[in-house]
Amino acid sequence: MMSYEEKIRTELMEWQFKLLKKPGLYDQVTKKVQQKLNGYIPEKVHSGITTAVKSMVQLVLFGSKYTTTSNPPQEISLVHREALVKQKIESYRKTGAAEGGITGAGGFLMSLADFPILIGIKIKLLFELASLYGYDVKDFKERLFILHIFQLAFSSKEGTHQVFARMQNWDTRPTLLPENSEQFDWRKFQQEYRDYIDLAKMAQLIPGVGAAVGAVVNYRLLNKLGRTAMMAYRMRHFERLKLLHASAKS
Repeated sequence: MMSYEEKIRTELMEWQFKLLKKPGLYDQVTKKVQQKLNGYIPEKVHSGITTAVKSMVQLVLFGSKYTTTSNPPQEISLVHREALVKQKIESYRKTGAAEGGITGAGGFLMSLADFPILIGIKIKLLFELASLYGYDVKDFKERLFILHIFQLAFSSKEGTHQVFARMQNWDTRPTLLPENSEQFDWRKFQQEYRDYIDLAKMAQLIPGVGAAVGAVVNYRLLNKLGRTAMMAYRMRHFERLKLLHASAKS
């Protein structure tokens, strides 16, 4: 019978294969539709999302707003650790769905407020998952990794390839850490995020269906973010095992 680590290694390889596939026709068409859609979105929506994303980046990197309640024993097994991770993801999926349903039912202004609220829910989830995997979220490098997970989940095909390359061998790769938030490329960060969610989230502004759309879309976005985070931390787990084996042989 396949062990748990063998099982998740297979899942990780399958996920990486899909992630690194070249953009297909669907991806190219979607990108063009997103770019055209941007021209129809009110400027105050663009400005609101830009401000929310920039504020989020600043808080994640240099603030103390985000805390975590997750603090599992360091010696807990990976299978038990990931059981806790899955429970946390499910809890946040339900929270996001409820929030999306409420704001979607409230019309344009309430739906507009959903963007920054949802960003906060997503980042809080990532902090919780990082802690569950045993990483110290007070460590600046870990906060930077959290932002990379966010980018990996909500970027175009080209964007995901670039982010993934930066995330490989994270624990041994020399990392140039920004000294302040203005050195972080938040403009590209927010553009990728906005383009990714526009097609789905703009339907939330439609009267009569906003509540249903908001609940479903938020649930799916948090589900994708949770899965991306799991795969990112699994990648680090196997990279560390590889280093340990190499060290034992030398």
